[in-house]
Amino acid sequence: MAPTAKRIYGILLLAICLQLTTSGIQAREGLIPEPSSNKPLTLGAERIGQYLPALADKRVGVIVNQTSRVNNQHLVDFLLDNDIDIRFIFAPEHGFRGDYDAGAKVDSSVDSKTGIDIVSIYGSQKRPDDAILQQLDVLIFDIQDVGLRFYTYISSMHYMMEAAADNQLQFWVFDRPNPNGAWIDGPILEPEFTSFVGLHPIPVLHGLTVAELAQMIVGEGWLKTDKRLDLKLVEMQGYHHQMPYALPVKPSPNLPNSRSVALYPSLCFFEATPISIGRGTPFPFQVIGFEKDSGAHIGKFTFTPKSTPGAALYPKLQDTKLQGQDLRQSDVHGLQLSYLLEWHSTFKGKGIEFFQRPEFFDKLAGTNQLRMAIAAGKSEQQIRASWEESLTAYKQMRAKYLLYP
Repeated sequence: MAPTAKRIYGILLLAICLQLTTSGIQAREGLIPEPSSNKPLTLGAERIGQYLPALADKRVGVIVNQTSRVNNQHLVDFLLDNDIDIRFIFAPEHGFRGDYDAGAKVDSSVDSKTGIDIVSIYGSQKRPDDAILQQLDVLIFDIQDVGLRFYTYISSMHYMMEAAADNQLQFWVFDRPNPNGAWIDGPILEPEFTSFVGLHPIPVLHGLTVAELAQMIVGEGWLKTDKRLDLKLVEMQGYHHQMPYALPVKPSPNLPNSRSVALYPSLCFFEATPISIGRGTPFPFQVIGFEKDSGAHIGKFTFTPKSTPGAALYPKLQDTKLQGQDLRQSDVHGLQLSYLLEWHSTFKGKGIEFFQRPEFFDKLAGTNQLRMAIAAGKSEQQIRASWEESLTAYKQMRAKYLLYP
């Protein structure tokens, strides 16, 4: 047998063994709930026979962070162990190791373990210089997303897809579950509110995996390039959109557990208000609170945000005793408007502006209509009715790109 054939045979044999091992580890540790079909869930990165042979002798760049794992090994280390030539690591928001605070500038550097150059794609420069990309043949995106339009990993994916097309690179997406994949909700982004926290005309909860979204971005012509993207997808096995999925690695510093991920769609809008959602506490995105002595609060739970490097270096209302709601035992999923409506009502007559950062609120919502409807005192039913027609059209479009019926 020729050396190349032996190598490919060895890779395929390793893929089979790894898949069997992965299923056993996940079942024992209870990290990932079994789908109803009783077939084990296999992540895209774990289907190594689908991509390792194709990466042999290629110059590779990876868009990864702390969630990019094959079993208990980081994807970068796994690829290097299999003689894949990684030239650059591209770091999104929160950095390659996931230890930068939200919005913090991510610096380019060198990975101390591997010696590979780390190039930031978060901050003023959303895509690398072409001089870097021309040293590559392939880009790989393997990052755990949480299914929200304003979670910036998908914006980084978009810009790197454009960069790959412009430089004629293959763009691979290793698919991972959407922990909020069972819900499609919220207003569709309007073009004038496009930003890094909303690049695509999709709802707040879009109901797609990253691979499905990548297909949609290409299929709907949303890439700003006249060149064709060579898109390669490594799908999961045993996945469906109703499947509960407990993330084995926190996707960002302020989403530490499944409860925070489930509440994130409903609580992120408070970022544009004076109200704290627990940044700087052990339970971010699991509480809501405001100054205890203000009288503008709901509930009796008290907490005090503190400076926590990586999770909230300068948290809102730092060192101030707050009072509000403890949602750690709630069973909330999807987008709940009741929190916004109730807290907005509580602020009335207190002389405190609820929409402290209206432009940012509108960027998160993808429209100014939500903010205006809340200010006008409209009910949740009235607000939801305003989304119904556009959501119906979106669901019809989404159906074309689903990989998992």
